[in-house]
Amino acid sequence: MTNMTHKKIIEITKKIADRSQASRTDYLDMIEEAQTAHSAKGLSAGNVAHATAACPVADKKSMIAGDWAHLAIVTAYNDMLSAHQPYERYPNLIRGFAREFNATTQVAGGVPAMCDGVTQGQTGMELSLFSRDVIAMSTVVALSHNTFDAAIYLGICDKIVPGLLMGALQFGHLPSIFIPSGPMPSGLPNEEKSRVRKAYARGEASREELLETEMKSYHSAGTCTFYGTANSNQMLMEIMGLHVPGAAFVPPETDIRDALTREAVKQLVENAQKTQTKNRIADIVNEKSIVNAMIGLLATGGSTNHTIHLPAIARAAGIHINWDDFDELSQIVPLICKIYPNGKADINQFHAAGGMSYVIRTLLDNGYLHEDVKTVLGDGLEAFVSEPVLKNNEIEWRTGPATSGDANIISDARTPFSKNGGLRALSGNLGRGIVKISAVKQEHYLITAPAHVFYDQNDVVAAFENGELEKDVMIILLGQGPKSNGMPELHKLTPPLSALLEKGFNVGLVTDGRMSGASGAVPAAIQITPEASDNGFLGLVKDGDMICLDCNNATLTNLTDDFTSREIKSTDKTKTSYKTMGRNLFSTFRETVSGAETGGSIFFEDM
Repeated sequence: MTNMTHKKIIEITKKIADRSQASRTDYLDMIEEAQTAHSAKGLSAGNVAHATAACPVADKKSMIAGDWAHLAIVTAYNDMLSAHQPYERYPNLIRGFAREFNATTQVAGGVPAMCDGVTQGQTGMELSLFSRDVIAMSTVVALSHNTFDAAIYLGICDKIVPGLLMGALQFGHLPSIFIPSGPMPSGLPNEEKSRVRKAYARGEASREELLETEMKSYHSAGTCTFYGTANSNQMLMEIMGLHVPGAAFVPPETDIRDALTREAVKQLVENAQKTQTKNRIADIVNEKSIVNAMIGLLATGGSTNHTIHLPAIARAAGIHINWDDFDELSQIVPLICKIYPNGKADINQFHAAGGMSYVIRTLLDNGYLHEDVKTVLGDGLEAFVSEPVLKNNEIEWRTGPATSGDANIISDARTPFSKNGGLRALSGNLGRGIVKISAVKQEHYLITAPAHVFYDQNDVVAAFENGELEKDVMIILLGQGPKSNGMPELHKLTPPLSALLEKGFNVGLVTDGRMSGASGAVPAAIQITPEASDNGFLGLVKDGDMICLDCNNATLTNLTDDFTSREIKSTDKTKTSYKTMGRNLFSTFRETVSGAETGGSIFFEDM
């Protein structure tokens, strides 16, 4: 690559490494101890008999002899998630590929996989963030048998990939690879879907029209085609070197998709047999690859959920990052992608325009990534500017495009859509939070409006439908943080707030909840911490308080004179009844979970 890494990126990476020195050392010591234990294995005859009992005879002989690599499959398959439905056939597919390369496989375990699209606006969404930590624990249980030489992870969607990766890092001594299944074919354009949703919110479209629109948008197996958390996950796995190059956005049920899966198995078997190399996941996920992940998120305008997930993933590897790191990087990393909701294109159009190979190329060429990282292929990120082509049913790698196939979708990093990454870390007398501005128009960067306090997103929708919000207003939605109700996503708010914005009102949202990658054009200060139910200052806001959300200066302020003299009082309004949908079983999570900036996790304490 032509350019050295940007000086400021090097400085930020060093700051993270210095901050993380003790915890990263402890993590790597743990991995070395696990490596030693794994090398000894020490399985008894009974252990081996149980592990191989159901295996085909040929596999059993190879597993007992120990002369073939043995691969674990940890799968998030279910056939309700469109993105995960293709995984039904993957274990048998992988098993056949593994035998080609003198390896055996077993499904070590399954992890839960819930769909935020199904649960949005429902009480089940209150388990969504917590499911990530459950997935991490399930991954650890799956690998606890200590019989495997490497691991394959099958997962795509919102909390699933972060959870798998957090669990995988506890077995960081194992070579590992993530295998995606790809996005569904393009359906109804996302802009048309958004138009009908807003029309329905205004009472100008029927429920039948809304349902028809949604069915045309989400219509087959594969990942949803907008650039939300699921597709942001796939971008991250590729830019971190945990996929084979070009795997992220190839459609399911195609010859090249299967060939890429075969290539992934081949690479993993090779890594598992290189006992003297450091192609372990603990070495791939380090300070530089975490910084590359944050840069990829900013440069592509990815999901704000990763300002929660990446800190948790990093902490699982002994690395401490915070929202100031995101903010500092955002000031220098250019926004080079326009993918819905930050543009008109869907993920398939992004892939056709050059996709990840061109994104990585232009970021590397202009000094915005660390090239000297380890990946599943070995040393260096440069291999990921290649793209796969299918020749005689085999994958061949060719150099990816040197220019964008559509400059309206992916720009050169020298001529970006914006000179910054479109994400700011807010601070002020209401706490700390995140605002995503990549889809917000410049004239909405500064909003000052009177507060209207709510405790339930359904009440916001009802107030909109009753005409109570036909004015300049700052919606303050409390009791949506991890300690209060598990931090559900608040997608229900996007259509009505967008409709108010289009009517010309100054409207913004301030909440201790999440909005993710579909937050859109309304300025939204989200993930405010400390949250209201944790004695956060947000709980002091009263109806009519003047609130200033300043995206230019990254501040969030209650301008009311007596605000700072108010006494924080706990209120039952930020607490919910947890007697249905299994939420009662997650009381320990709500009591012990960390704040959003440290990952919203039960595993890590607030810094």
